[in-house]
Amino acid sequence: MSALIKEKIIEIKQKDETQDKKVYLQVRDSLGRSYATGKRKNAIAKVWIKQGTGKVTINDREVRNYFGREILVNIAKAPFGVTKNENKFDVVATILGGGKSGQAGALSHGISKALVLFDPSNQPILRTQGFLTRDSRVVERKKYGLKKARKGQTYRKR
Repeated sequence: MSALIKEKIIEIKQKDETQDKKVYLQVRDSLGRSYATGKRKNAIAKVWIKQGTGKVTINDREVRNYFGREILVNIAKAPFGVTKNENKFDVVATILGGGKSGQAGALSHGISKALVLFDPSNQPILRTQGFLTRDSRVVERKKYGLKKARKGQTYRKR
């Protein structure tokens, strides 16, 4: 009786393992591009990547001119460094909303998702490094009766 139960448990575990594994397919359009949308705070980045020389264009401007600060450029290009794809892909992005920091994070998220669609073998390393996880932190809304989300009036006794 117990041997039969053990066999059933092993069989169920093996079924679960095969069902849990997602199969990522290569998705490219007729021009050889992969498209993904990345988000961070209030910024939304629509990203197209294709094989090329490493040129990154954001809203029809070069990446260094757009962001202005080197750290934001490094944040945006970080997925290429992790997957060892520096200067192998051209990126064309349209970014809407948010500030520059949020836009850099959204671009990084979009590039990561597009890299997985372009080549599914990039998925495990990008997942372990945290590039595919959407950072859901957003600004807390202002409440009535307060100056900001949590800042209230200062109490003065005298």
